[in-house]
Amino acid sequence: MSAPARPFITCHVLETVSGRPAPDMRVTLSLLSPKRSNLSSPTTFTATTNSDGRVTAWQSTNDSGTSDLKSDEQMNWSLVFATEEFYGKGKTFWPEVELKFCTDKDERHYHVPLLLGPWSYTTYRGS
Repeated sequence: MSAPARPFITCHVLETVSGRPAPDMRVTLSLLSPKRSNLSSPTTFTATTNSDGRVTAWQSTNDSGTSDLKSDEQMNWSLVFATEEFYGKGKTFWPEVELKFCTDKDERHYHVPLLLGPWSYTTYRGS
């Protein structure tokens, strides 16, 4: 049996205070533009990080499906990490972290890591 196909966009979270992956964090991926004319609601997907802090599959929150994530034009995306849910109320400066980025037709995969602490975060274009 073959492994499932890797999503077009993946991410992972490393908790920098402990130096360990951040499991069970809710993450939302939304297509900001271009708007899909055939959909009345935004193209949005959710996931929860696994024990290694990674998102390896997305679930659609509407009828958009996951098979048509690639486009022939630049697409603008938002990743929202539910950091206050992860740390607990009042235990982080960041109730959520939103990362906006662009994809283009020439790339086959995007990986967006988040290095997260209760008082700071950083990110980069992964591979």
